[in-house]
Amino acid sequence: MFGIIRPCRNRLGPELRESWLAHLCGLCLALRDDHGHMARVVTNYDGLVISALVEAQAGRSRRAAGPCALRGMQSADVAVGTGARLAASVSLVLASAKVGDHVSDGDGVFGHAPMRGVGRQVARRWAAQASATGSDLGFDTAVLVDAVRRQSSVEAGAGPGSSVLAVTEPTETAAGEAVAQTAVLTGRPANAAPLREVGRLFGRLAHLLDAVEDLEADRASGAWNPLVATGTGLDEVRRLCDDAALGIELAMKEVEFADDRLVHVLLVHELRESIRRAFGEVHSHTPELHAPELHTPQPPPGWQPQRGMYPPPAQPGPYGGQGPYGGSVPPPGPVPPPSAPGTGGPPEPPADGKKRRKAKPPGPGGGLWFWPKLVKPPRSRGVLLGCLALLYQCGTCQYCCRDPFPGPWSGKWREGCCNCDSSGCDNCSGCDCNC
Repeated sequence: MFGIIRPCRNRLGPELRESWLAHLCGLCLALRDDHGHMARVVTNYDGLVISALVEAQAGRSRRAAGPCALRGMQSADVAVGTGARLAASVSLVLASAKVGDHVSDGDGVFGHAPMRGVGRQVARRWAAQASATGSDLGFDTAVLVDAVRRQSSVEAGAGPGSSVLAVTEPTETAAGEAVAQTAVLTGRPANAAPLREVGRLFGRLAHLLDAVEDLEADRASGAWNPLVATGTGLDEVRRLCDDAALGIELAMKEVEFADDRLVHVLLVHELRESIRRAFGEVHSHTPELHAPELHTPQPPPGWQPQRGMYPPPAQPGPYGGQGPYGGSVPPPGPVPPPSAPGTGGPPEPPADGKKRRKAKPPGPGGGLWFWPKLVKPPRSRGVLLGCLALLYQCGTCQYCCRDPFPGPWSGKWREGCCNCDSSGCDNCSGCDCNC
């Protein structure tokens, strides 16, 4: 399970990336220590935010961990204590709900009757384990379970004209209570109210962005999607997402932290990157790079426009500019011919006159990452082979470091933890605002 916060390693910087990985490994080890190795599969990027918020309020709590295959057999300092355990409890509840939802819908590996029974058993086990860990921490996970169970009835009552925020309410409630609990664990009760608001808006964002990313696939398959069910347009969803991100930023300013550097980057900057990524916008390094004038290509000197060379200009989008979310279209002018690499001229035909087939880019990674292969179109696997792929990928760090990596059952390409797609990321700063 992967969340909406997938920070770029270069944008975090060495110190904050080390801290981020410490929380990721701490969450994974807390799941292992309390519930066994199988529970480690519910480790997710959003869950570690709970651990980071506890440490941001209470101060650093780390321990040395031995070599692990997921770290390339390297030792490391990992987060430990109540923050990692609370994050583990929340991750188990969310994973239990996710599996239960797939069982109810008959999706993927749970589409066959024998596996539906296994899925129900796994969901019940994870929910019980989450409750046990939560009880040790003085946190009643029933509020999370109740919110998750209400989701299906809320979705059943949604229809055209309904508010999409009515659909996101159970997620908002669950996330708000989980985040507010970090203030209780750290002995900072004054932080509970603003952190509950942070969690509530984070839950709204997570639900909406997930709906946006799945929109085309859900339309093609006929699966239920809150945007389709309520008739909510993408421009309205974008407005709600931007409002939620701003609300999180304002609420974070009311929280008293011991060290807020990591959580500020994750919940302010990386959340805005998640919104841009979901709506198909370019990766940013600094806010100035999103100014439309910097993206307007200029025609080469000496070129003159020719009639019929360009289509009519696009209509203005809902957020200004000529693109759908503030982009711009090229100015009138000719298109220079494609150039061969390093020559500046048109590509030369092969010497033997034969048509060359376009080479498929090789899959990233090497060594133990020769399997599963990245193929297009993706190739699905059966239940047994998918389980083997899952175990193999966990043991060879593919979920954390291979980008992209193939889904164990679906074979679909998934993003790794670093979503940076630009070589200019070497100069990214962790925080380029004055907040």
